Amino acid sequence: MTVEDERPIEDAQPPEDGRPIEDDQPLEEHAAVRTAGRHLGSGSQMTRADWIRLGLRGTGQTLITAGVVILLFVVYELWVTNIFAHEEQVKVHKQLEKEWAEGTDPLAPGKLTLPNGKQGTIPTGIGIANLYIPRLGTDYHFTIVQGTDDASLERGPGHYVDTALPGQVGNFAVAGHRVGKGEPFLNLDHLRPGDAVVIETKSEWYIYRVKGNVQTGDLNNTGADGIPGREIVSPSDVAVIAPVPDQPGTTPTEKMMTMTTCQPKFTANQRMIIFSALSRVVPRVGTQLPKELVGGTL
Repeated sequence: MTVEDERPIEDAQPPEDGRPIEDDQPLEEHAAVRTAGRHLGSGSQMTRADWIRLGLRGTGQTLITAGVVILLFVVYELWVTNIFAHEEQVKVHKQLEKEWAEGTDPLAPGKLTLPNGKQGTIPTGIGIANLYIPRLGTDYHFTIVQGTDDASLERGPGHYVDTALPGQVGNFAVAGHRVGKGEPFLNLDHLRPGDAVVIETKSEWYIYRVKGNVQTGDLNNTGADGIPGREIVSPSDVAVIAPVPDQPGTTPTEKMMTMTTCQPKFTANQRMIIFSALSRVVPRVGTQLPKELVGGTL
């Protein structure tokens, strides 16, 4: 026996066939016999229970992975897109304030009238006015951008390009995301009849009032013009942004504002529409605010 073969006798295990270990039988041979026995055992076919366990394990892993992916998507939509949208909103707001300070107004009649008498267009994505809704908080304010394409709405609430401008006869219509991407219209359902919706341009403050029955608080109540304070419609109902809401082809006489957003929250199955009418116009003077805003005196 060599030095390598020296070990306590109790460590040696008998072969699986039950035969005693002979003193002159090499230990390597014993190991080979044991290994061969294990290989024979592992080569047996999987039972039905084994397949079920394997399938359940694979299904569980797939569901966990899918759940993580969905969770990450929700986090991105609800929080990450708000961060990006806020950064874009700050940019358009600062740019608009800069233009006003330099004497430039993107809504100026002269700028929108071309030499040949045709109406000019406002580039999409740029800021055109500021929006304040006191009901939604003293710190609620957004710069409205031109256009309702995806890129524009990720910068702020967007003006429907073919509708009236602030203060004009007709329907000044604005769309905004309700959840994620800045969510400017997240709590639009909190508005009540008579609530102020304030629009700031370079030269004027336009104060609109939400329609409906102020005495009863009923937003669904229609006035003499047949227009309620709120409607829930399908996404394809474009008549709500007509010059006279819900009355395509009718010549407008009122100065209306319409805000549209998804309904209910977290889905896009329907649209919630808030209608308001122009109540008064106040000239913009320095840093003074209209009385509808905190600290306002105008």
